[in-house]
Amino acid sequence: MEKSTFIGLALGFIAIIVGMLFKGASLSSLVNPAAYLIIFVGTAASLFIAFPMNEISKFPKLMKIALFGQQRIAKIEVMRLFVEWAAITRREGLLALEGKIDEVTEPFLKNGLRLIIDGNDHDFVSDVLSEEIHLTEERHKMGALVFAQAGTYAPTLGVLGAVIGLVAALGNLSDIEKLGHSIAAAFIATLLGIFSGYVLWHPIANKLKRISKQEMETKTMMTEGILGIQAGLSAIALGQKLAVFLTPQERTLFEQEGGGAG
Repeated sequence: MEKSTFIGLALGFIAIIVGMLFKGASLSSLVNPAAYLIIFVGTAASLFIAFPMNEISKFPKLMKIALFGQQRIAKIEVMRLFVEWAAITRREGLLALEGKIDEVTEPFLKNGLRLIIDGNDHDFVSDVLSEEIHLTEERHKMGALVFAQAGTYAPTLGVLGAVIGLVAALGNLSDIEKLGHSIAAAFIATLLGIFSGYVLWHPIANKLKRISKQEMETKTMMTEGILGIQAGLSAIALGQKLAVFLTPQERTLFEQEGGGAG
């Protein structure tokens, strides 16, 4: 679970609700079906026009990733695996890793192991894994772009909602009380547009970019490990090579475990 996403959403709603109370605005004014229709259905309509269906269909999955995170092998676990495999390879040869493939659940890592066990040369393995990283990153960028565009459309639709509301308000010029309520209701669309754009859609786009960056770093680490094993590096040498991908805290933990000593 991405706790930071839930904390951010909670703080965002608290900021709006408490802020309105401090300003003396009635929370009942938020009950405005027309404003929600204009902002959220309007934003959905804009996205359907802007993106092909195969990209829009990923929206629920991407929202789930932003809210609950993505299961990903930890870098320190990647480090442990490669140090172990390097030691096995030095003792028994590359083919000894064939029995380890079924234990690997990460598709990228499993594919990389198969490539080197099958005897492909260094450049071919490097090209295949690098291209997979590149194309995966491009797909992730497109997913984040959907949310970024939603964040661009929503505030503008808020202005449209305000204009529609003001047009309706002009019909109540003879009734001052109704006029006041109509004007207040008109700006609820603007509030929802700005809030959804800058507290929901843009931040979620940024969260997806960060998650993607972390995944690409892990896959790059795996690539270096796979190529290092293919090159016949020792466990100690490979550990030093992969240590650059770890945080100082992870390096300390790995050293305390006696990692790379072998």
